[in-house]
Amino acid sequence: MRDAVSDDVGPWPADGPGFWRQVVERLDMAVLVLDPAGRVIAANPAAERLLSRTAAAMRGADAHDLLHRDADGTRVPRDRCPMLHTLAEGKRARGESGTYLRGDGRLLAVSWSASPLMEGGSVRGMALLFTDATGDRRVHRERTARTRALEDFNERLSLVAEITEVLGQTLETDEALARLVCLLVPRLADWAAVDLLTGSGEVHRVAVTGPEGRDAGFQGRSAPAPEEAGQGEDSPLARALAGGESVLQERVATVTPAAGHGPLAALHSGFLTAVGAGSAVTVPLGARDRITGALTVVRTDPAHPFDESDLASVSDVGRRVGVVVDNTRRYGRQRAVAEAMQHNLLAPLPRPGHLRLAARYQPAPAGSQVGGDWYDAFTLKDGALALVIGDVVGHDLTAAAGMAQLHGIPRSLAWDHTGPPGAVVDRLDAAMPVITTVPLATLILARVEGDRDTGPWTLRWTSAGHPPPLLLSLDGTACYLEAGQGLLLGTGPVGGPGRPDATHPLQPGSTLLLYTDGLVETPGSDLGTGLDRLRRHALALAHEPLDRLCGKVLAHLPPGSTDDVALLALRVPS
Repeated sequence: MRDAVSDDVGPWPADGPGFWRQVVERLDMAVLVLDPAGRVIAANPAAERLLSRTAAAMRGADAHDLLHRDADGTRVPRDRCPMLHTLAEGKRARGESGTYLRGDGRLLAVSWSASPLMEGGSVRGMALLFTDATGDRRVHRERTARTRALEDFNERLSLVAEITEVLGQTLETDEALARLVCLLVPRLADWAAVDLLTGSGEVHRVAVTGPEGRDAGFQGRSAPAPEEAGQGEDSPLARALAGGESVLQERVATVTPAAGHGPLAALHSGFLTAVGAGSAVTVPLGARDRITGALTVVRTDPAHPFDESDLASVSDVGRRVGVVVDNTRRYGRQRAVAEAMQHNLLAPLPRPGHLRLAARYQPAPAGSQVGGDWYDAFTLKDGALALVIGDVVGHDLTAAAGMAQLHGIPRSLAWDHTGPPGAVVDRLDAAMPVITTVPLATLILARVEGDRDTGPWTLRWTSAGHPPPLLLSLDGTACYLEAGQGLLLGTGPVGGPGRPDATHPLQPGSTLLLYTDGLVETPGSDLGTGLDRLRRHALALAHEPLDRLCGKVLAHLPPGSTDDVALLALRVPS
């Protein structure tokens, strides 16, 4: 087969005189041949063209000293030259980045490959092949720039998404803004400040943070709002607050506010000067028709100023934060209304002879929803004392409104009823879906029976799925009254078995506590642990005056509670 092919193509001239010289001279790739000392022996025409040097001019020259340069044109130390390492070690080498000095003084980016020329186990020289990599480097730089731009864009999107998620975790304005500035510094800026418009016609700086959380003493400062600040208020802060304009200051250090620009200009420029701002972005919080404040971010390095893409990102953050601030303010107003409603619905406690009563209502902690807890105490027609503690299921305005509907009904049903409390709660359960919008609720209705002045007294009660009453005795014992338990209001079938009742004597000097689940239930803890904690703490306070006992019990709530609490206490005379 080989003979047939040879006959077709004719004799192969590889061994002919001058063949390999012709091959090298006709290559488009530049070739230099060096001797063992690194001097140029030969150069093909492609090398002459690429280096703008003749073969005669290069012959005998030290190739490293003649050609090899850093990207800035400076000579490369010989110990850093991979070409010389190839000669010394007799190993092949290649590189995608190198810079050679052309004969016309220009620098040439090259990709290269070096192979030692061996004879008898000794290095007799080296063949150096190289090509123009200028285009490759340009493409690489463009690719790198695009990659960095995409990474930067992705980082901005991630930051905006994280801000949106974090701000959605709180309903308190101050907490939301404190979280915001901590997210912006140092990921986007060196300093961040938030100014809010207040209902009293002022701009109030509510959050400032910088390196290591410093606020430079600017948090808490105020200035008149734009519409009351007089003429000439054209500072970035005034433009953001009054006109909803986002402002980019690329070179803050060279900008000096003119005299008479007004208090907003002074507040803004004073802050920038104090923190050594190099560039700044100021954007409104919210949209043009509902601006709640402004956000200012600062970079101190003049070599890394904000640009138009930063302006777009911060503006997006400002719009999102404005919505959060508006929502938290609305929530705050609704919460205040709900708390006022709850307090106003809690009637004053009666004074039933020698029996003593005390009560507390504690709203849920800041950042939590209002609830539907309530207590009540009133004297019945037959002289007995009625005690009520209840909780509408839910933690929102709907639960609070349900409490308003429900809390007065037990009074009406129990007023002239002399039978057991279970019968009253049965009637309440039947009426609840008809005359209220409450789906579910827990409740204890109790009667304290006995002569109001002399006793003895007996507690008769029923529970609709409510935590059990706690009875403290002067002998140092405490027990939960777990009898009388029935289903929650809203779950029992109408016309079914009557609700259970229970009775228990009230010893002289004993204290009875009725409470809602917010006192014993906290996130991350089970109900049993909460009940044990309340029993131990309340027992230690059994000898305290009743008002002080109630206050100390509430003060002992563990951190992390997110529910409101109602507490009703009865003290039997000794």
